[in-house]
Amino acid sequence: MSSRAALSSLLDDDPVGPLWRAAQVFRLLSFVYALGFQLAVHNDYERVAWSWFLFAILTVWTGISTIGYLKGTGRRWSWVIAELVIVCVLVISTRFVASADWAASNQSFPTTLWATNVVVSAAILGGPLVGAGFGLVVRAASAVAKGGYDLNVGRDATVVVLLAVGVGVGLASVTARRNHDRVARAMRVAAAAEERDRLSRQVHDGVLQVLALITRRGAEIGGETAQLAQLAGEQERSLRRLIADIEPATLSGEPADIDLRLLLRPHAGDRVSISEPGEPVTLDHRRALELEAAVVNALDNVEFHAGSAAKAYVLVEDLGDEVVVSVRDDGVGIDEGRLAEAVAEGRMGVSRSIVERMEALGGSARLDTAPGEGTEWELTVPREQRSKGDTKGAADA
Repeated sequence: MSSRAALSSLLDDDPVGPLWRAAQVFRLLSFVYALGFQLAVHNDYERVAWSWFLFAILTVWTGISTIGYLKGTGRRWSWVIAELVIVCVLVISTRFVASADWAASNQSFPTTLWATNVVVSAAILGGPLVGAGFGLVVRAASAVAKGGYDLNVGRDATVVVLLAVGVGVGLASVTARRNHDRVARAMRVAAAAEERDRLSRQVHDGVLQVLALITRRGAEIGGETAQLAQLAGEQERSLRRLIADIEPATLSGEPADIDLRLLLRPHAGDRVSISEPGEPVTLDHRRALELEAAVVNALDNVEFHAGSAAKAYVLVEDLGDEVVVSVRDDGVGIDEGRLAEAVAEGRMGVSRSIVERMEALGGSARLDTAPGEGTEWELTVPREQRSKGDTKGAADA
């Protein structure tokens, strides 16, 4: 069990975990090179004892940072910034342990290769721009150590190397995270689809068959049973919608976007016509379901209040930054002041089920009606949440 636990600690779930582990291999190799450089040139320093003291600090930090990045505790900005400070101090300390002439003609004290580690860490954590920025900071510290900056990159290509490492490793980290998200999403969708298929079979074998039977037999019997058949038919359609082939919510608790058209199509029928764009009309999970619920309430009002012969027409429009759904009927309409009377009587159906739903999403619900001229709801939902002050609710309609 202990060996498995150790393996699990190394093989973490971080999308860029392999990059962190490879970076620590590079860190150890750069440390070996720095040690060889120290052994080769330490006698050239003016303060040999101090150079070994500073190298001891370098050694300790190499060990601590290697363990921290491997275990994951060091994969945060506070740690990387602390490493940047240590690297810059050690680089600038070259002017303390060596003469100005020696510093200008040689690598900085900890060696450029070892100083590159912080650029790699920053690039993995923050991407190519951050990696390049850290590379420029390290190069600035090197310029201070050398007493100037040589613009001839043919003689000193340090800045080119640091920028290349920062950008290259940063792009690799961004790509790794993006691919990890895609694979994880695909796995969650596949698992959810499998579960949905299983539930679909169970529901189809039981509840849907019973509801279909009640709908058919109730319609045949007629009378009061016909109303029961109608209700059973509505529930059957609702259940079929729940198990329809729409993109499911992800298993991570972050719902996926939904094509609004797929939610509204099951509500079409003999008395309900739905017009929609040819392209998907995607909204986030919560907004799509709330907008659908408001449309269902508007259609229920048509069925129960617009008259037995009334028909409803639903129009879906994708305006880019917002989605508009219009629900119009050719029924009897609503008398002026009737909605206000309903609110005063404590019946808040329209206000809460339609208007407040839209306002909670940062959108609006506009009602246009007149006696004998039918009713039209215009439901507008922004793709991004807007403050209530920006909405145009229709609670007084």
